[in-house]
Amino acid sequence: MNRGILRAHRDGILTTTSLMVTAPFAAEAVAIARATPTLGVGLHLVLVQGTPASADARATGLMTARGGFRESAIPAAIRYFFDPALRRAVLREVRAQLELYRATGLPLGHVDGHLNVHLHPMLQATLAELVPEFGIPALRLTREPVTPNLRYDPRHRLRKTFEGLVLRLLSSIAEKRLGPLGVVFADRTLGLHQSGACDEPYLAHLIETLPAGATEIYCHPAEAQTAEMRRLMPGYRPADELAALTSPRVRALVERGGIELVRWSDLRR
Repeated sequence: MNRGILRAHRDGILTTTSLMVTAPFAAEAVAIARATPTLGVGLHLVLVQGTPASADARATGLMTARGGFRESAIPAAIRYFFDPALRRAVLREVRAQLELYRATGLPLGHVDGHLNVHLHPMLQATLAELVPEFGIPALRLTREPVTPNLRYDPRHRLRKTFEGLVLRLLSSIAEKRLGPLGVVFADRTLGLHQSGACDEPYLAHLIETLPAGATEIYCHPAEAQTAEMRRLMPGYRPADELAALTSPRVRALVERGGIELVRWSDLRR
């Protein structure tokens, strides 16, 4: 993944990436980012399918007996919402991940979340509390129109519609909650409904139909897949996504369309 992201930036159209601060190769990712100042970097908050950063994660119940967060996002989100002790533990965990990110010395470009956990109502409140302390400048609002994607790919209609409605509602709440604090958002985020399949035809389609405004397109590029990646992201095609981001055809479409490739920091100027 680290090598794929670097290639997608140096040889393609990728401008920004997100760092999971407790991931196995986070130190390598930080070294790459330090050596590549043109690459924007933000924090990818992890509250499921990963390793906690807080020292008391096991005692508070955030860490399971297997040594990590819970694997399934929806049951974990329900527990975080209804268990007061876990809510306090989540606040400490989010703070710990922000502190680890700050310790890297990298500028904080934005915050988003693994499986969009950052849009959980409790996480929104936590981030709002921490905006002044950590200077959180921008946040991903995962609000992707469903209808255009269904015209392109009508598969998984029910799942896409459900995801789109829920995440649009949560994004609307987050915008009202964090916008007054000076947090910046893109006008839309595309790629959710095609996660793992942001290949060249799809990326070209997005670029050719891109509306005016600031659009975030997110992908999961990598040079290859490990067994753990295949387990957590079944059906994903990260090598195809890397090929799309570095495609000469895609680059030509960007230039022909007069599209400006920016980082989150550019939206605040």
